[in-house]
Amino acid sequence: MDLITILGVNAAASAAAMGLLWLICLKLRDVTVVDSWWSLGMLLLATTTFLQLGDPTPRRWLLLGLCALWAVRLGGYLFWRWRDHGPDRRYQSMLGKVEAQKGWGFAKASLLLVFLTQAPLQFIVALPVQLGQMQPEPALGVVAYAGAALAVFGVIFESIGDWQLTRFRKNPDSKGKVLNTGLWRYTRHPNYFGDACVWWGLYLIAAETPLGLWALPGPVLLTWTLMKWSGAPTLEHRLKKTRPEYADYIARTSGFVPWPPKKA
Repeated sequence: MDLITILGVNAAASAAAMGLLWLICLKLRDVTVVDSWWSLGMLLLATTTFLQLGDPTPRRWLLLGLCALWAVRLGGYLFWRWRDHGPDRRYQSMLGKVEAQKGWGFAKASLLLVFLTQAPLQFIVALPVQLGQMQPEPALGVVAYAGAALAVFGVIFESIGDWQLTRFRKNPDSKGKVLNTGLWRYTRHPNYFGDACVWWGLYLIAAETPLGLWALPGPVLLTWTLMKWSGAPTLEHRLKKTRPEYADYIARTSGFVPWPPKKA
């Protein structure tokens, strides 16, 4: 099958899944579950690529397997967090403002601002697990193995960060405080840093093939969104308002790449 056909099938599968999820969210009046689908939807794109090509080479298995490891772990965690914590206040605030200011209903606001925004971003970020599977040659090399190690490191790093954050939030004594121990002592966003490591690792695996080199926009876009757009800036804007200690935490702690904290 040619490249355009494979990517077209992938895009159609992704759009159908997003459409179905949107209909479910209309019933729930809550779009928070889309966070779980962010990772699982990328696994869908990796899987549809794998199935269309039909020749399970080591590179294809490696890309699919690592993507599945990351997606199931993160998607499952975010689904549990949604069921445990309830609707995400960021989505509620964003959709509520648009409904009030523009008069849009929940259906229109959620479709335009959440689902039609996330679908193309998801497709671009997942380029390494799509383009990286298109050409089975050459054999896996040093760069691919380094990428696999980086991706596994990223999954472990963000898993530990999420576990530490969950324990912190479950402790009644933590109310109103800032988590500044464990991995959170060295980076304000270990979960985001781990995410970036995973997708830069998957890109390295893909980049050993000529077509896979063109998947570079995927990890670049993901890193930018985490550091400059919908990730850290949105979260930190809220925390600076609700956590008095957070300004000092920002002054001492690296924003992304883990680094020893500055002296007070």
